[in-house]
Amino acid sequence: MKRVVVDTNVFVAALRSADGAAREVLRRWLGGQYDVCMSLPLFAEYRDLLGRHALFATSPLDHEERQSLFHALMAASRLVDVYFLWRPNLPDEADNHVLELAVAASDQAIVTHNTRDFHRAELRFPNLAVLTPAQLLKED
Repeated sequence: MKRVVVDTNVFVAALRSADGAAREVLRRWLGGQYDVCMSLPLFAEYRDLLGRHALFATSPLDHEERQSLFHALMAASRLVDVYFLWRPNLPDEADNHVLELAVAASDQAIVTHNTRDFHRAELRFPNLAVLTPAQLLKED
């Protein structure tokens, strides 16, 4: 089973469209096909996004359905404590905790639509892939 961190932009994309690779990643996450790692900062980021109602104005899911999905995804995740901050100096400082989680969990991949910024990190972790949802699905 592939161990991954799913960035919040994949979650948002999946909630805004009934189809697509991001939605399929969430289906497989719920189905136990991925060992998805979660940290408290990433959990907080997911929760914060759910409160941005304008972001989901076109979502096929209503507020209660989005909340239920969120709870199911968190229940299907493995909480990982991050004890060492690597500070990879990503262009978006808010993304550093995602990469630190992946390193702490010995993950195989970060799944994100923002691959370019992760590839520009000052610290390199050669065993960690940064994949779009479509690339992850293609590897399976």
